[in-house]
Amino acid sequence: MSEQKPIIQVRDNGSILVKGDVQLLDAEGNEYETKPAFSLCRCGQSKNKPFCDGTHKSIGFEDESRAK
Repeated sequence: MSEQKPIIQVRDNGSILVKGDVQLLDAEGNEYETKPAFSLCRCGQSKNKPFCDGTHKSIGFEDESRAK
């Protein structure tokens, strides 16, 4: 069985979706407990940072970044 490559997707007007076998570390190298798929906050207003809690929807966060 081949291991799938992790995927990180910047979602329009929302979070950063992370899927796959990855480690999420804080600034000191401590590991966060994660699931096989999780979302990271981009708006800066989540009460559960670094994870997204959906606050971007209620504050009207807008960003549609595209790769160049």
